[in-house]
Amino acid sequence: MALRAFRMQLKPGNVEEYRARHDAIWPELSQLLHESGVRDYAIFLDEESLALFAVMHPTPDAALSALPDHPVMRRWWDWMAPLMEVEPDNRPREWPLPLLFHMD
Repeated sequence: MALRAFRMQLKPGNVEEYRARHDAIWPELSQLLHESGVRDYAIFLDEESLALFAVMHPTPDAALSALPDHPVMRRWWDWMAPLMEVEPDNRPREWPLPLLFHMD
């Protein structure tokens, strides 16, 4: 699986809480992501628009498609839902970002 990037949207007034929750990411969520093949995952903030830009390097055999059904992932999404734009199931709304340039 190739480098993956996407945008999410934070709601106004939630930057510090979003940061605090990620600074204290649940160990079971970190383990789940790692076991699913997520590597080198970073989220950046555009302070003007409150857009969140996520970039991850999944392993070639990553099992990302199973994450939405995992109870730990569901609990995390439910906990984060008040802070950001979400789908009806509380999954964060994501807008894929096509790769235009990558220097390795």
